[in-house]
Amino acid sequence: MPPPHSKNIFTPNLDFENKHSGIVCGIDEVGRGPLAGPVMAAAVILDPQNIPAGLNDSKKLSPARREALYIELTSCCQYGVGEASVAEIDRHNILQATYIAMQRAVEKLPIRPDHALVDGNRLPPLICPATTIIKGDQRSLSIAAASIIAKVKRDFLMKELAKNYPDYGWEKNAGYGTKQHMEALKLVGVTPHHRNSFAPIRNLITQDS
Repeated sequence: MPPPHSKNIFTPNLDFENKHSGIVCGIDEVGRGPLAGPVMAAAVILDPQNIPAGLNDSKKLSPARREALYIELTSCCQYGVGEASVAEIDRHNILQATYIAMQRAVEKLPIRPDHALVDGNRLPPLICPATTIIKGDQRSLSIAAASIIAKVKRDFLMKELAKNYPDYGWEKNAGYGTKQHMEALKLVGVTPHHRNSFAPIRNLITQDS
């Protein structure tokens, strides 16, 4: 038995993928919590004979390791990336916008999957049957791969946006509400890339109106 208070440590593998016949993709998203930028999702179909070593939840990897795995993955797997814009987040809410990003990621796959494995406990409407997996990015290699691709893609996008909006520190905080980001919002104001429906931004807009 594990000692009291020990944490359950998962190792990503293909057990969930092997439960389903046909082509299986893993889906994960990144960017639900930030105050700025789109929410992004990736869908990945791995080649079981050519899986990069060290795949794991992107949050457990250093930026350098994520980027190295991203290069490996995009050269050996089939993948699609989808995003939902700030306008769509404000129009629909973040959960529905996440579903939209996931749908677009699956639709951009070069082949249609027979089944999808989705990180979390809620299923978006997809073009194929799907299964949710809690902590899927730590348990399924396909979902772990999707988490890496989505994270690297979104971080790169935020670094590009930061070149035109340097005060907010997006190249370091990816749009999350860090101290630098919040101070810049008070001093410089809200940009077109901020999520107006999120409370910190909405409150600033209300104060200024």
